[in-house]
Amino acid sequence: MKTNLLLLLTISSLCSSIYAQSGLGVNEKENMLEYWTEFDPKKKEYREPKKIIAGYISENTTLYSRDTYLLEGIVYVINNAVLTIEQGTVIRGDSKTCGTLVITKGAKIVAEGTESFPIVFTTNKDSFSRKSGDWGGIVIMGDAPINNFGGVGILNFDLDSSYNRYGGDNAAGSSGVLKYVRVEYAGRKLKSKKELNGISFAGVGSGTKIENIQVSFSDDDSFEFYGGNVKLKNLISYRASDDDFDFTQGVQANFTNSIAIRNPYSSDLENSRCLEINSNDDIEKFDPLRNKTNVTATNLVLVNMEDNDQGLVKEAVFASKDSQLTFSNSVVYGFKDLLMVKEFSYIDELEHYIKLKNLVVGHCTNMISSMKPKDVLGMDLDYFFSKNNIKVSDGLIEDYFMNSNVLETPDFRYLKIERTNNSLVNK
Repeated sequence: MKTNLLLLLTISSLCSSIYAQSGLGVNEKENMLEYWTEFDPKKKEYREPKKIIAGYISENTTLYSRDTYLLEGIVYVINNAVLTIEQGTVIRGDSKTCGTLVITKGAKIVAEGTESFPIVFTTNKDSFSRKSGDWGGIVIMGDAPINNFGGVGILNFDLDSSYNRYGGDNAAGSSGVLKYVRVEYAGRKLKSKKELNGISFAGVGSGTKIENIQVSFSDDDSFEFYGGNVKLKNLISYRASDDDFDFTQGVQANFTNSIAIRNPYSSDLENSRCLEINSNDDIEKFDPLRNKTNVTATNLVLVNMEDNDQGLVKEAVFASKDSQLTFSNSVVYGFKDLLMVKEFSYIDELEHYIKLKNLVVGHCTNMISSMKPKDVLGMDLDYFFSKNNIKVSDGLIEDYFMNSNVLETPDFRYLKIERTNNSLVNK
């Protein structure tokens, strides 16, 4: 028994040395993608819906896992009601009526799945005809601050005008719980500049639990945050058409341990990025006396699954002036640019708003680019990267992650191994 134990300890020690972790990227102790995620929903079989959800939900309501539901048209949870969804429940969005779930200001959603029994929102189409934008998605509105004049916003999604407002003064407000939830094939494009996302969070407060959520094949952003004060953990965006994580209207975000997986054959023409940071998309509504967007993002993995010269994938991160971003302890792989900035004239100005630290950047063509040709191009990148512990290298995707094959059991924990002259070197 002692001999077997010694052998196990030796093997464990050897594995630890081969798969050396550095605290970069997602949690090195466990694969966050096991058990509850799905990277091939096209082939996933779901039960046919037997119950229909439609109209307005004005009192506390529970959806049960024994039933499969059809989300028909725009469904509003109103009147401070709580919509509770049991673990393992499947809700299928109707394609013909653009099924969309809207949690209005004051109402709540409590959708708390588990690793073994996640809650799934998906299309009602069969496995042969499913596609991005089959249905609307989820909209959650709260009473946390935004930076529009008056501190109030209106979502431009063709919603009932009685229930399309969000924002307020309650930074710690709660709109409920989303945990172990999958959202597939959502993000219907209603018309130009009217595009639903996988999940839209508008004026949502920090009391809302937002963690362990996968949004796949959204036809716009996977996750968009319009103001609010949010804590985000264990989010996965897979093959979004537009941005993976979009922050605007003064959102204050603490964002950690999450993954964006891009594919050039899913991206659209709208300058799609993993992270897009703006203080406000509408300058006429922007109140400069209110909070600017401020995102603290740590332990992320941003990865392009194909070669960075293919398709429409450009920069990994975009940040506009007056927005603040702290981006650290993360791994970025396979993009044309690590960072694209807007309207920064000097490196000191850029560093005032954007802080990059402890990054691994692999197989990217450029590090920092600007929408203004003369901006930041004269900066000493070697010095900038050295002082901020940003390591730039090249190699194959399998040299950076434990398993980048999404059709198996993907594992995007960082490998501290890089390829040099066709040989693997443990760094």
